[in-house]
Amino acid sequence: MNQDREALVHYRLERAKETLAEAELLAKAGHWNGCVNRLYYACFYAVTAALLHAGFASSKHSGVMSLFNRHLVKPGIVSRDSGQLYSDLFRSRQRGDYEDLVVFDEARVRPWVEGSRHLIAEAEFAIALERVMNRSQ
Repeated sequence: MNQDREALVHYRLERAKETLAEAELLAKAGHWNGCVNRLYYACFYAVTAALLHAGFASSKHSGVMSLFNRHLVKPGIVSRDSGQLYSDLFRSRQRGDYEDLVVFDEARVRPWVEGSRHLIAEAEFAIALERVMNRSQ
């Protein structure tokens, strides 16, 4: 993998962690709609990092979701639970950002915080696994 792409993968993983920290602050303050937005983007950065490392990219969020499911969830590199979480966050973030009268609450969002932490860890593992596999070939 070239250095520019590796640097971008690293940057996106760092953005994922930073954005997750933002989501946790919003959760602590009880700002659940903002928390959903930040959780989605935390996962988006992690997913795009893992996909980019594997050689895949899309300019559309729906394309990222499709690639994620096809290349990381379906083969079992990332859990089906994380795949479902990403889909739920994708839809919920769109609703919260673009529809009127959408209000998320703690009971709905709190489990997504831990799930997002887990998805980011799985994306990091997928990247590390691919690095090991590429070295052994």
